[in-house]
Amino acid sequence: MNFLDVIFHRLRQSPDSVILQEVRGAHLIAARRRDLLASIQTARAFLIEAGLRKGDRCVLLGANSIRWVALDLALMAEGIIVVPLYTRQAPRELVAIMKDCSPSLVLCGDETLRDSIAQQWSAGPPTHLFDEVFASSTQDRSLAEAPRALSDDDPVTIIYTSGTSGTAKGVVLTVGNVSFMIPRTLGRLDELMGPSRTPDRVFHYLPFCFAGSWILLLTCLSRNSVLTLSTDLSALMEEIKLAKPHYFLNVPVLLERLRAGIEEQLRQRGGLVAALFDRAREAWFRQQEGRTSPAGSLWLRLASALLFPTIRKSISPHLKALICGSAPLAKETQLFFMMLGIPVLQVYGLTETTAICTMDHPHHFQPGWVGPSIPGIEMKLGEHDEILVRGPHIFQGYWNRPQETAEALRDGWFHTGDQGEVNEAGYWRIIGRIKNLIILSSGHNVAPEPIENELLRLLPGAAQVVLFGHGRGFLTALVTGDVTPDHVQRALDRVNAELPHYKRVRAFLIHKEPFTPENGLLTANGKLKREAIAARFREQIEALYQASPA
Repeated sequence: MNFLDVIFHRLRQSPDSVILQEVRGAHLIAARRRDLLASIQTARAFLIEAGLRKGDRCVLLGANSIRWVALDLALMAEGIIVVPLYTRQAPRELVAIMKDCSPSLVLCGDETLRDSIAQQWSAGPPTHLFDEVFASSTQDRSLAEAPRALSDDDPVTIIYTSGTSGTAKGVVLTVGNVSFMIPRTLGRLDELMGPSRTPDRVFHYLPFCFAGSWILLLTCLSRNSVLTLSTDLSALMEEIKLAKPHYFLNVPVLLERLRAGIEEQLRQRGGLVAALFDRAREAWFRQQEGRTSPAGSLWLRLASALLFPTIRKSISPHLKALICGSAPLAKETQLFFMMLGIPVLQVYGLTETTAICTMDHPHHFQPGWVGPSIPGIEMKLGEHDEILVRGPHIFQGYWNRPQETAEALRDGWFHTGDQGEVNEAGYWRIIGRIKNLIILSSGHNVAPEPIENELLRLLPGAAQVVLFGHGRGFLTALVTGDVTPDHVQRALDRVNAELPHYKRVRAFLIHKEPFTPENGLLTANGKLKREAIAARFREQIEALYQASPA
């Protein structure tokens, strides 16, 4: 059985069990397994009536919802290749992707977005709103409930990469890729949850058009889970409290904000509670450095008994772990949540690796590392410590881009473009992207990400930090957000003190407006478009070097 067969089999079991929920204000809108199956059948009948056939491409453009899930499963069940796109991307970028993959149909969840795309591409394929699909009276009683037969080599999705330095590329993932990956994620969740007959309670806010987010969705559909979908990112904490999850998938920026929010609330509360927290936190981080004292151990025991359980409960009374991926997580943030008794389990991978290469074991993980490689794949270091991977999870290729495919897949290995290291226990650490390396005029190579992340940690009001210095004598920084020159200088002084001379940042520029996908300086999944940023701020950066010559 492939992954789709497994999901459809589970949906037919316990048909009255809730499997999906949407948060709507203070309420949860639930879908039972039978409800989801009925929606899938309605969508499949619509697709057949529309004339779509196996191997056609269909764009799926909408926010996370029960209907999005039904459409995704319906398309794959009919052998149609799903092209999920991000609703926050500019219409012109969406149209460029659509022209690249030549879809036979576009399914859109928002009328305004549909109209914006039509203005950009009047000759585009037929477009239907989600409402039209599920309002359809089209029926096909002969339609089997099970998916159509698919081979391991059949593509199921084309997920477009973020395009940090150029045009986004479509990553083709197959039935075999996904069928290999889901048992691995199920295994890790089994280890986390242990033996239990009650469903996992899972909260989810990351868009399904991203590979890791989509794999979590398919994993939840393949096990005894109730997946609650966020519908309002501005009310995320209220939604989490309503969902009461055992675990949920995160990006580092959310965990940084959650940590900052906890610390700020305790500061505002003041008194004995704030004092206990401060002393326990100081003792905890000293302990991680191998420095312990009787007084510190006492503060930690008191906080662990009286304070930390309350903080955990304020996030979710059932919380067993936080899962984090997509970008490097600061070790200090991971340790912070460990102090509270909340494991933060890291995952590393790329869209081209069906989202995952490494996963932390719930009971054996090392802060600052992203875990060992998943069973059944191989990883090694290549030139410039580039991470190379091979296994059944490696993508089929980039859509209609044979040259780029050949560059990425060489000698049987996928070249990730990530610089990393591996320790004696087989745990991996990600340093940064090789293409982001800054080569100074002195010949020194600098990975910007570790320095940028440390500065962000020390600047709570900052949205982004970007380093420059390629071909220059020293490094400079651009900081966005609500920060002052004094704040930035103090942060630089702390960071520079721990760095060799060539890694020190000598000058900086502040730009109050954060980078966003809308202003063209972030990718759809929040990564820096470094080339676009350098071009946009070329004059200001040049002025920094003129004012502070080497």
